[in-house]
Amino acid sequence: MATNKLLGYLESRKNIAGSAGGLAGLALTFVGVAGPYWPVVVGGLYGAGALIAPPERPALPDFPDPSAQLDEIRNDFERLKDYLADVELPPAAAGRLTELTELLAALLDPGWVTEVLVQDPEGVHTLSRAVRQDVPEAVDTFVRTRWWTRLAPGQESPERHLERQLTLLHEEAERLAAGLRETEARRQESHTRYLEDRSK
Repeated sequence: MATNKLLGYLESRKNIAGSAGGLAGLALTFVGVAGPYWPVVVGGLYGAGALIAPPERPALPDFPDPSAQLDEIRNDFERLKDYLADVELPPAAAGRLTELTELLAALLDPGWVTEVLVQDPEGVHTLSRAVRQDVPEAVDTFVRTRWWTRLAPGQESPERHLERQLTLLHEEAERLAAGLRETEARRQESHTRYLEDRSK
């Protein structure tokens, strides 16, 4: 650790600027300007160079790019589908879930959709949240609540809550798809205007 810090300082801007100042001090010594006080001159110029050097900028963290994030979400989506295949749902909720998973699969499909989606970090986050959190939690909560409802009937049906949750998630995914479609439409319109301007 100490060795790494020492090597880091030796390569730092402060040391390089200080060394340049120290060399200038040695040059002044050789031409006779510093006289007997040359160690103070060399040390002072080194310190001045180190002080005026710009601070080191720490390296940015190496986060995965949106394409890599989408690959991870696709893998998680496959695991989610395996989980959902083992869950027994009432027909209405199962139908809503199928519609939702089909839309999520279309949004995660590699190809031109991905090319548009990587330009929308919020969209990537929305997909990640739906796959990793919202859908599994909605289904798992339904399964647990249904068990308790059998012990204490008379409460609001957990099926209705699940259907409403899946409907809301489907609407959110539809808004994301509409936003991506609008982005492509704007891109097409921009290209049309470019071609029209070029032909004038």
